[in-house]
Amino acid sequence: MGYRVLDDVSANDPDELYDVLERIRGVLENTTYDFISLSIGPDLPVEDTEVHGWTAFFDEHLSDGTTLAVIAVGNGGENDHQTQQDRIQIPADSVNALSVGASNSTGTNWQRAPYSSVGPGRSPGVVKPDVLAFGGCDSEHFWVVDPSNPAMAAATMGTSFATPATLRLGIGVRTYFGQVITPLAIKALLVHCAEDDTANRPEHGWGRIPADLNDLILCPNATARILYQGDLAPKKYLRARIPVPDEMMGGLVTIRATFCYATLTDPQDPGNYTRSGLDVVFRPHDGKPHPGAEHPTSSTFFRKSEFSVEQDLRRDAHKWETTLHRERRMRGNSLRNPVFDVHYTPRDGGGPSDAPPKIRYALVVSVSAPRTSDLYNKIVRRYRTLIRPLQPVLTIPIRT
Repeated sequence: MGYRVLDDVSANDPDELYDVLERIRGVLENTTYDFISLSIGPDLPVEDTEVHGWTAFFDEHLSDGTTLAVIAVGNGGENDHQTQQDRIQIPADSVNALSVGASNSTGTNWQRAPYSSVGPGRSPGVVKPDVLAFGGCDSEHFWVVDPSNPAMAAATMGTSFATPATLRLGIGVRTYFGQVITPLAIKALLVHCAEDDTANRPEHGWGRIPADLNDLILCPNATARILYQGDLAPKKYLRARIPVPDEMMGGLVTIRATFCYATLTDPQDPGNYTRSGLDVVFRPHDGKPHPGAEHPTSSTFFRKSEFSVEQDLRRDAHKWETTLHRERRMRGNSLRNPVFDVHYTPRDGGGPSDAPPKIRYALVVSVSAPRTSDLYNKIVRRYRTLIRPLQPVLTIPIRT
């Protein structure tokens, strides 16, 4: 369902558009939506020292984690870089939304489309855009129905087209698996499956998402993908198993993990904006405990060091970021019953929180072991009482 919220009067105030925001607010507060696509907002790049009213509204509205909002980062990528006028535009800096930039090609040799605004976002929320999707360019157009002649196609380009295309893919996942998979889990899955060999975070975010639904709903060869979703209680620990076979895996094994969670925010305190943080500890081998310790030895994953102070956690591990995404390659013989220990830390105004709520989270973990035959089925058999395969609620044709 679409709504018209922009008129000639609003267009005369491109830097604020507060009357447009009020119309959007009226729609969203009267009806509950699982998915929102937004390709409109003030013609303003994000600033580190101030949270705009548009951003504050969307972060508040999305803080319960029941809605996936995809927001275009804007088409200011060719503006002046020295003054950061090419930076992502409000409200794409929302930490509870998925901000989408545009790539210039559907092929393998893709780059950021020149017009697509760049990061970084404000910290917390430094990795922005979150993902890229094909949005067209001069040499490879994005085709849409011609509004003046519905029987014809029209060539166009922009982040305003990459964004609904991203949501279309996410809704495809929900349609295939049904209500069992949450909007927050779909956000995590889109980030998890994004690819970028250059790791150019300011331009590409976490990477370009797949164009094919099968890349999201089917596990790649020699890979098992596991989804956790639910609630985290404040100041409590969650132990998330990383499923591996009973037998030792040979060669190199790649573990990729993506955490997404929704949180309340403090708009008046940009430096301590998010009111929830995750401290994630990776324990790869349960047969290697610290002498006299209760838990197995930890190893780096999201952190650069296992002995990090708060400032290092902010800068390197993004403790207060709502999206964490990393992968690590290890020898198969260094893994035995690996786990993530997840601790949810609440705060309020940068200090302790008196009555913090539970937060919704989603975690996607992929284990890739090319030298282990039948990896997926071995994991399913071993953890048959703990995990269950996601069952489709409809049948789609398999392309070969």
